[in-house]
Amino acid sequence: MTIRIETRDLGKTFAVDGRDMRAVDGVSLAIREGEFVALLGPSGCGKSTILNMIATLLPNSSGEILVDGQPIDRRRPSRNVGYVFQRDTLFPWRTVQANIGYALELAGVAADERRERTQTALAQAGLQGFGHYYPTSLSGGMRQRAALMRTLIVQPQILLMDEPFGALDTHTKLEMHRVLLNIWEREKQTVLFVTHDLGEALTLSDRIILLSARPGRIKEEFTVDFPRPRDAVTLRETPAYAALFSRIWHSLGEEFVKGAQA
Repeated sequence: MTIRIETRDLGKTFAVDGRDMRAVDGVSLAIREGEFVALLGPSGCGKSTILNMIATLLPNSSGEILVDGQPIDRRRPSRNVGYVFQRDTLFPWRTVQANIGYALELAGVAADERRERTQTALAQAGLQGFGHYYPTSLSGGMRQRAALMRTLIVQPQILLMDEPFGALDTHTKLEMHRVLLNIWEREKQTVLFVTHDLGEALTLSDRIILLSARPGRIKEEFTVDFPRPRDAVTLRETPAYAALFSRIWHSLGEEFVKGAQA
């Protein structure tokens, strides 16, 4: 199967108070076409740093990053790659509909097509009837759904997601999992999803890459072979979920302890 994202011996060093701090060290990974991969690890292990280097938002200090077999170029980010941030980045002065259609507007898509695609996106996200609202009138979950659709409306083949549901309450987070899984089951984008929430990683992904405490290195990889389509609520009640959760939690817990002692 085609490899869409690959890193080879990837590293990142930051200058902190006049000293070099190694955040990521020797990370080599490969993500296949249509695969949903979660990048999991304790706070400060470099998860978001890795994602941001792949997204060309940060330069790497060492190693290589390839997208579709080609080294990335920070001067020309790939149009095949979409990015969903930790918090919604909606423009408060634009309606939900105008926010979702913003990238289409920039691309010069005709108004009629833009309106049609935006209405479809609103329906997919369960936001029918809210297109003319402004972001300040919506709940956090609704804003995050709109932000997700603003990225997906341009139909990126690769989706990078940086803890997009981390600030949401449990109920709203589970609803966002349902929305995302429904869209992914239909579109089958290649997804790299950063999270510190093990339950979220198990609910969404095909594979979990566990990073060590800083400097972030790949500690283990776990295959998540629960049947699809998945229900974000009932999945968590199954013995298979509990068994894999316990196995990964033990390894993750070791890194929590290391991080606290650092």
